[in-house]
Parts: sequence; C-alpha cells; structure tokens
Amino acid sequence: MSNGENAGVAYWKANLRLMTICLIIWAIVSYGFGILLREPLDAMMPIGGIGLGFWFAQQGSIYVFLALVFYYSVQMNKLDREHGFDEE
Repeated sequence: MSNGENAGVAYWKANLRLMTICLIIWAIVSYGFGILLREPLDAMMPIGGIGLGFWFAQQGSIYVFLALVFYYSVQMNKLDREHGFDEE
C-alpha cells in the first residue's frame, strides 16, 4: 500500500469508529432508555409530571439524536483536517 492509501485506510477506520460510537449511544438512549428501561426510569424520577422513561421515549431520544448529529459533524471536520481531507 502506498502512503496515500494508508492515510485513506486510517481515515475510514477513524470514521467508522466515530459512527459506531454514535450509533451505540443512539441505540442505548432510544431503545434502552425509551423501551427496555422505561418502567424503572418512570419510577425513578418524574420530569414535568411524567416519568423519565416516557420522556426518553417521546423527547429525550430526539434531543440526544440531534446532539449526536452536531457532535458527529464537529468530530468529522476535525478528522478531515487531521487527515488532509478538509474542504479549505
């Protein structure tokens, strides 16, 4: 492999690692907190008169997803600069 190919492979490995981390967080919050752990979370802490598990199922997973989108964007811009693939 040439040096350019090594840089491309390293870039995609870092990209896939970042995507995997974001998807795992998203799955835990949306599926775990919103579905599997809804009842224990509801019993633990109410938010605005409703249970925490219900809040995650209806609103929290959306907020976490939006935060992950922004986090991914910032991290990808940083990764692009590190590997020389930035647009500037």
